[in-house]
Formats: sequence, C-alpha cells, structure tokens
Amino acid sequence: MEVNVCIGSACHIKGSYNVIEVFKNYIIENSLQDQIVLKSAFCLGSCSEAVSVQYDYNKIHSVTPDSALEFIISLHEGSSL
Repeated sequence: MEVNVCIGSACHIKGSYNVIEVFKNYIIENSLQDQIVLKSAFCLGSCSEAVSVQYDYNKIHSVTPDSALEFIISLHEGSSL
C-alpha cells in the first residue's frame, strides 16, 4: 500500500509533519515497512480539506494530527475508508 501525505502550504500549516510522524511511528512500531510505503506529495488538490492523504490512488481524505493514528490503523486493518 502506498500512502501519500500532502506537504503543500495549506497542509503544512494544518500539521502534515505531525501526521507523517504519527504514520511513520505506527509503521515502524508494527514492522509494516514492507506493507506500507509512506510518501510526501506537494499538492493533492484538496487544499481546503487539509491535511490531505491519499492511499493507493483512491479518494483523498482529510486527516488531522489528532485523527492520524485512527486513520492509519483503519488502513492497516483493511477497513474501507
């Protein structure tokens, strides 16, 4: 699975770095480096919904630093978002 986190201006201001850190820590703590590839993107085109996150080129989701852990767990457990 490929997870892209926007690091453009709007997303950066709304905490994209913190979202990335939550995702990265979860991936490492659960040894998911072979299952989840975490990438950054400069713009996913949903600036008003920042922080924008997209996985496997599916629809773009709005994730906050507070909801990041719940989001990555749901991806890992395979629930459909």
